[in-house]
Amino acid sequence: MTDKQITELTIRRPDDWHLHLRDGAMLQAVLPETARHFGRAIIMPNLVPPVVTGDQATAYRNRIMAALPRDMTFTPLMTLYLTENTDPDDVAAAHAAGIATAVKLYPAGATTNSASGVTDFEKVRPVLDRMAKIGMPLCVHGEVTNHEIDIFDREAVFIDKILRPLRKKVPDLRIIMEHVTTQDAVDYVRDTPKNLGATITTHHLIINRNHILAGGIKPHFYCLPVAKREAHRVALVQAAISGDKRFFLGTDSAPHTDPLKLQACGCAGIFTAPNTMSCLAEVFEAASALPKLEAFASLNGPRFYGLEPNEATITLTKGDPVAYPSYVPTADGPVTVFDPGFDLHWSVTSN
Repeated sequence: MTDKQITELTIRRPDDWHLHLRDGAMLQAVLPETARHFGRAIIMPNLVPPVVTGDQATAYRNRIMAALPRDMTFTPLMTLYLTENTDPDDVAAAHAAGIATAVKLYPAGATTNSASGVTDFEKVRPVLDRMAKIGMPLCVHGEVTNHEIDIFDREAVFIDKILRPLRKKVPDLRIIMEHVTTQDAVDYVRDTPKNLGATITTHHLIINRNHILAGGIKPHFYCLPVAKREAHRVALVQAAISGDKRFFLGTDSAPHTDPLKLQACGCAGIFTAPNTMSCLAEVFEAASALPKLEAFASLNGPRFYGLEPNEATITLTKGDPVAYPSYVPTADGPVTVFDPGFDLHWSVTSN
């Protein structure tokens, strides 16, 4: 049977290994969109103020669980925001207690709410050394922030100038390169035999930089890292459908209200939580790789994090185009849902 003949696909319930839930009214509105399809998610800590300590992670996790609808099951996997003042003992204690699954590294100024991030990597070596010792993963926003570096080159430069030296100094540290966007990153992960994985977002599998800029600026396609050339998008698709255990789904679904997106200096982020599984099924079907979707969305991530895949399953069914809402309402304003630019014929019909 060819992929075009497949009209129903049952896979283990997927996980999202890179998710922004925000807080307050936004959290209340967007959490159900993820919990509807996903069993677990790595929760980003870049709130204001950021989630730096184990106690703060516990409090945030409690707010997430309080916002979860009673008829849904979902496990938030918390991360700690790495700063140059992070206490290695607190990190280790939070990990041992099951509070923090990973630590998140933002180079200072790299993206939304990253001002508290790292500028001097030697200052965080004690934390990284402790993490390597206890087997705690580091999630990395892999871009340099030097204004002299072209925004389309910042991922490749980060690999050469920051990541390669860091991995030589702390070779036992398990690292996830989040939201990779380039052939350079795909090749680097493929050439690395151990302790390195990478997440790929839904939107970077679909859009390139033309979608943002050609025919007028499209603010709802603006994200960081910014989408690159078509050749890079194709490289990401090939990595996602390859079955390679080092590549797995991290949506980087990042909700902002439309007033914050549609302004002179609009926020970076694309909200893909509601329709990610439909989008992925279309991408994998177009690449004649539907049987590989489960590995990418449901198996490779847990394996890298040392967790078991979800026991539950979801079923995707192909039919008439699915009508997703154009936005999700929140008390702070509407959040536009990612529009892939083509009809979505796959829907989650059971889970």
